[in-house]
Amino acid sequence: MRFGVFAVDLAAGELRKNGARIRLQEQPFQILAILLERPGDAVTREELRQRLWPADTFVDFDHSLNTAVNKLREALGDSASNPRYVETLARRGYRFLAAVERPETTPGPAKADTVDDKRAAKAFHRDLEVPVPQRSLTRGLFALIQVMYLIFYVAALFRLPEIQRITSTFLPGWGALVIFAAVLVTAGVGIPLRCYLISAVAFDHQRLGEKFQRMFLIVLVLDQLWAIAPFLMTHNIGFGAAFAATAGLLYVPFSERTLVRLAYPGTGA
Repeated sequence: MRFGVFAVDLAAGELRKNGARIRLQEQPFQILAILLERPGDAVTREELRQRLWPADTFVDFDHSLNTAVNKLREALGDSASNPRYVETLARRGYRFLAAVERPETTPGPAKADTVDDKRAAKAFHRDLEVPVPQRSLTRGLFALIQVMYLIFYVAALFRLPEIQRITSTFLPGWGALVIFAAVLVTAGVGIPLRCYLISAVAFDHQRLGEKFQRMFLIVLVLDQLWAIAPFLMTHNIGFGAAFAATAGLLYVPFSERTLVRLAYPGTGA
């Protein structure tokens, strides 16, 4: 079975992430297997007790189950407070959140899938209701957006005198000074922010979705302010092109949020 970047071989008792095997003890793996049987459904603690510990087994069940679930979450890079895979249902049990791709059960020529069949079987994002794309694609697009803004900031800092000259031609002295200061401040904040996002997505930081959600308001304000930057080039590209570029840039922060949610589903992004 597959979910996200993980693959589970039930027969071999193996959990793999992007092809690399992850060490997981027997009981946490059994819990994962039970949850994968009914993704999206509640699995009670009592059901887990009956299947993992026979009636004649003397064990501190609550402590043992909590420990096994914590080890499973650790292997998945998951969090109890903000789960992407294993959700805790208070005083009831657990639920598996991610979409699960199951292996084909019908062998050989009898299973001649059409293109429509393959599309129907494709995993869908549980929140956005779209087919889940390759994570490398969404992460790459997100990284390219960060590089684009990083280039904006650096280019603007290299051309500060030109920016001041352009703004002073259509704004009074105080207005040009405000824009000049805004460029300095937002570029100073934006450069380390973009460097962090580039490094986080490059190293596939599993909590990037959660962290991006927290900083989204800052990203939104920065991106909306820099969306008007094309108007500083009106004398070179014309008003129409500057307007079109600004309209496109106004949408970019929302596309960033969507890309993060596609790459890191279930993280609240």
